[in-house]
Amino acid sequence: MKSVIKEKVMVNNLKEIFSIFTAKAVVRNTFASCVNITPTSNNETKYLSINTTKKYLLYIHVPFCDNLCPFCTFHKYKHNFEDSNRYFKTLREEIKILKRKDVKIDSVYIGGGTPLINEKELRITIKLVKKLFNVDDISCETDPNHIDVDKVYRLKGLVKRLSIGVQSFNDEILQQLSRYKRFGSSNEIKQKISKIVGILPITNIDLIFNIPNQTEQILRDDIKSAKQLGVEQITTYPLMSSDLNASFLKSKQINRNEQKFYNIIKEQLEDYSKNNMWSFSKKVVDLSDEYVSTHEEYIGVGSGAFSYLDGKLFINAFDLKEYENRIITKEDALMAKSEFENINKIEYAVLSSLFGGKLDIEKFNKLYDVNLEKLLRKELYLVKKLDVIRIEEGVIYPTKFGEYLLVIMMASFYSGMDKVRAMFRK
Repeated sequence: MKSVIKEKVMVNNLKEIFSIFTAKAVVRNTFASCVNITPTSNNETKYLSINTTKKYLLYIHVPFCDNLCPFCTFHKYKHNFEDSNRYFKTLREEIKILKRKDVKIDSVYIGGGTPLINEKELRITIKLVKKLFNVDDISCETDPNHIDVDKVYRLKGLVKRLSIGVQSFNDEILQQLSRYKRFGSSNEIKQKISKIVGILPITNIDLIFNIPNQTEQILRDDIKSAKQLGVEQITTYPLMSSDLNASFLKSKQINRNEQKFYNIIKEQLEDYSKNNMWSFSKKVVDLSDEYVSTHEEYIGVGSGAFSYLDGKLFINAFDLKEYENRIITKEDALMAKSEFENINKIEYAVLSSLFGGKLDIEKFNKLYDVNLEKLLRKELYLVKKLDVIRIEEGVIYPTKFGEYLLVIMMASFYSGMDKVRAMFRK
């Protein structure tokens, strides 16, 4: 009997190892084959790919930080007010162009960088967006340095969800991430957050798991601290690796507990509602906390912003002066694009839908004009056999193991996007 049980465990372990390896390879290979970046000509524009009868999520990128964290892979510059004041003015011009093109917006996500680094200009920009598009669903990122009570109060009526990049409440981990001196100790960060919880409808804490030297107990303590602060939402990202943070990771011992840590997160947050595979809320919410998973298509404005429209990836100019010049002279900061094959568009949509928790086959087929079970017959058969998904009454759900697989697949997708950033940052 013991030998039979042992054999079943070994088989299941081999299935999981094969699935993990395959999932990473599929995303990596698919991304490499479908993202064939080509420069755009002077007269090309992304606006021709916008459907004026649809409503889109608007992603606004603010590429400024006081400090450049070594593990972060996002597009950013060291902040000074001269540059950021000028940048926000250009950003507002790009937003006005969207309105002139009759673009419809139903939600907004402001990321960075650190959007709150120039609070006055940010508030002016948000007010413009609300006026032009009559939108209330607005999320904004920040770091712990920019969450004093007065500043957050001034965001009332403008921002519904404030996402604070804490990453960890462990002082040793904060030192390792070069955040301790910049943002303060764990206790100092907790005090700041405790003073602003409840001012806005939703306060979110971002945590990273699978950091080098992070232990199971550190992770449990991080989640416990976040819950004790009473925030409405907790988001947990795996540490992602790419060319942009290779020098940081090279000096660290890679943590091999990613799957174990993710299961601990789900266990510790089982009393929360799952928004997607790495975001959890005390109550069910419909804010766009992870725009890639909640919107099949989105429009990005700002330096280095991406837009995904009609199966095409559009890339804005990264250099600040080039970005400004393109908006002034061409009314579009577009500098490069990549067009996906139809099968890649479907695969991306499947990944995004399942990352959000489920995929209704009938609705999916109508939306994309496909027969999913026929188009991906072999793939669906394989992932069912590997216990990655289950299908009930026409709806595909990820299994417990499938949820973890989606986490690493989405992380691999983001790493692929980092390769695009690295290409243009050079």
